[in-house]
Amino acid sequence: MAVLTWTPEAITWLKEIHDYIAEDNPDAARRVVAGIQQRARVLRDYPKLGHVYRSEPDGEVRLLLYGHYRIAYLLASEDLVHVLGVFHAAMDLARQLP
Repeated sequence: MAVLTWTPEAITWLKEIHDYIAEDNPDAARRVVAGIQQRARVLRDYPKLGHVYRSEPDGEVRLLLYGHYRIAYLLASEDLVHVLGVFHAAMDLARQLP
């Protein structure tokens, strides 16, 4: 089982998603964030589940989908996964992950 960590940036993105949705529907905001977190936890057992976005010296940056969101993560090794950010599908990923 791989260790799953969240970068400070990823935590900030998740909070911003929550706060944006919560303006209209706090219950939906909690459900969306919980769903994203649950989807990311799957990476502990299946770290190669997402598709490869690009290769880096530190590992592969991969993307895992959840609804309208893309969970970007670094597969540092079979045993270590770092969630880099959570982005709405409409966002330009190249600008968010330079």
